[in-house]
Amino acid sequence: MPFESLSEKIQYSLRKLTGRGKVNEKDIEDAMREIRVSLLEADVNYKIVKEFINGVKELALGERVMKSLTPGDQVVKIVYEELVKLMGDAAVPINLKKSGMSVVLVVGLQGSGKTTHVGKLANYLRKNNKLKPLMIAADIYRPAAINQLVTLGKQLDVEVFQMGILTKPQVIVKKGLEYAKENGFNLVLIDTAGRLAIDEPLMQELVEIKAISNPDEILLTVDAMTGQDAVNVAKTFHDKLNITGCLLTKLDSDTRGGAALSIRYMTQIPIKFTGLGEKMDEIDVFHPDRMAKRILGMGDVLTLIEKAQASYDEDEAMKMAEKFQAGRFTYNDFLDQIRKIKKMGSLKGLLGMIPGLGSQIKNLNIDEKKFVYIEAIIGSMTKEERNNPDLITKSHSRKTRISNGSGRSYQEINQLTKQFEQMRSQMKTLMSMDEDQMEKVSKGKAPMPGFQPAKPKKGKGKNKGGFRF
Repeated sequence: MPFESLSEKIQYSLRKLTGRGKVNEKDIEDAMREIRVSLLEADVNYKIVKEFINGVKELALGERVMKSLTPGDQVVKIVYEELVKLMGDAAVPINLKKSGMSVVLVVGLQGSGKTTHVGKLANYLRKNNKLKPLMIAADIYRPAAINQLVTLGKQLDVEVFQMGILTKPQVIVKKGLEYAKENGFNLVLIDTAGRLAIDEPLMQELVEIKAISNPDEILLTVDAMTGQDAVNVAKTFHDKLNITGCLLTKLDSDTRGGAALSIRYMTQIPIKFTGLGEKMDEIDVFHPDRMAKRILGMGDVLTLIEKAQASYDEDEAMKMAEKFQAGRFTYNDFLDQIRKIKKMGSLKGLLGMIPGLGSQIKNLNIDEKKFVYIEAIIGSMTKEERNNPDLITKSHSRKTRISNGSGRSYQEINQLTKQFEQMRSQMKTLMSMDEDQMEKVSKGKAPMPGFQPAKPKKGKGKNKGGFRF
């Protein structure tokens, strides 16, 4: 989860204020001191930290908070609002032409994930903006940079224009743009050379490429792990190229968060996209309000819904609901659901978007390999068994054959079939509930169908509670 460490510390500081009927100046001062330390440890620029804390304190000590019946909640609201303001108020869309060919120039230091994110952008804009992209390989200096982009192109089925490493980047870009016009491409993404450090020849080359391509968007890829150094890099590129947006990469790593919280404020360059993993669909539009909610443990339901909508269409969801209600859910359907969930991202990341679960899943050990094991088990079933789960439930010989075929233990096959039957039964009951019953379950006033409280254990030791099927 992005900003996991920073998020945990800020939530801990604010938790001391929430739920209290009254807070005084010392309580707020103590909380702000802890948040100040958390932000500085996250490598946020000290000037930003100072202004942020002063702004929050001024509002938190005002009449609106002190006379409120829920002063702690009001302080959290103020911190949220100030975080959103710090990161840019609202999402800034990418600059693209309404008609004709749009050109996106991608720049950055070596190792920032530039080439990978050119591929991600091509994939994202093709799917979401219905564009026909061409990627131009203009990085002739880094070993295998061209090969990497060509490989990504094959993987995504996106064409790559390249002329090898012996042609000047300026010539490659010029010829590539001519090729794009002649062949009906309406989006061109130019992958430029990075360096281990900023130098004058690199900047001059980029200035010339900018003049040749006349880009609609100049995106700077910034490694989220670089902290405050990212601000200096952004300023240097901005002075020479007039950067129009940032693409923050490696946000899924154990990053301290300083870059995301500093760049927008210090340079006025909006963060437009974030890269959250190695997969080609792991790129998101940057929404300051959603990121602030995730930092404060409020979840990110909107992003979760968007991810679900990208994997499921309405007709498909209705058909699946009908299958659940009729008890006709099969292993083929189950396999399809697993693949759709995998497509949405890591399970831990998805759970982190649910309000209230962010801090609880930190130490949760979720083994994503189990999805692979389940796919192997279902893949070892016959077509008849996948369409008729009841054939396997009480058949020892079938389970043994599936175990041998999938390379998983008999116990795992047994466990999967039991869990599948329980899930099928629960979903059938859930789908038959009326709105009043559903509301009671959602508010915790009634148990989830199919679950019952665990019975206290006899003997020594306290019962830790929990649920069983």
